[in-house]
Amino acid sequence: MATIVLQVPDENLVSKVKQACKMLMGVASVKVQRSTAETPNELDITKTAGFREAMEDVKHGRVTHYDSVDDMFRSVLGEKEFCKLRSSNV
Repeated sequence: MATIVLQVPDENLVSKVKQACKMLMGVASVKVQRSTAETPNELDITKTAGFREAMEDVKHGRVTHYDSVDDMFRSVLGEKEFCKLRSSNV
């Protein structure tokens, strides 16, 4: 089954577009989902709790920098486990 998403900026036209879609042969269902202030069309990541938490970590120096991904895994896993991982061709 295929899904088609229509964005109708004029709220007054929504019911008419819904009725028109129902008249099309083969249309199984028509659902209307209205955007609200809590769920905007495009997510602004700067408004999320995760982003604010990450910025607090940066502000307080709770950030670790690595020269490479290998250095990061070496630090997290330890040298012995890192070598096992590298030799397993994962």
